[in-house]
Amino acid sequence: MLDRQAIAARIPHQADMCLLDTVLDWTPDAIRCTSGSHRQPGNPLCSDTQLGIAAGIEYAAQAMALHGGLIADAGAAPRQGYLVSVRGVSFHAMRLDDQPDDLLIEAERLSGDANQVLYRFSVSAGGTPLVEGRAAVVLDADALEHKATTGEPS
Repeated sequence: MLDRQAIAARIPHQADMCLLDTVLDWTPDAIRCTSGSHRQPGNPLCSDTQLGIAAGIEYAAQAMALHGGLIADAGAAPRQGYLVSVRGVSFHAMRLDDQPDDLLIEAERLSGDANQVLYRFSVSAGGTPLVEGRAAVVLDADALEHKATTGEPS
């Protein structure tokens, strides 16, 4: 199990923007995390003192980023990832901040290669589904653009 400090050391999100509290478990194919930050009034994703349900996608994206860091080669520098699309997203609530239980954030790597990854994700609280869908992530997009425009390896 990883705590908040160990998580923050592995993702670019710091201070209040690091939304995850713990990693319950992970494998090369999946990760399960928890968070209670959705109940914090100072959550940086709040708008008009409310945390809308779409913020669940950011919680899932941070779990995906963390998963990528955990499965990377030991000693490798973290790679910058960009969420390029979300598909098949279902929202089962209006808000996250009114959930009394901790969030359970799950992400499963469905496919991918060295530069692109597809995940299925879900966010729930107290056994109740809140958000689910699929997300595509591109790693090192700047390097891919350089390769595409010059034909040179990045």
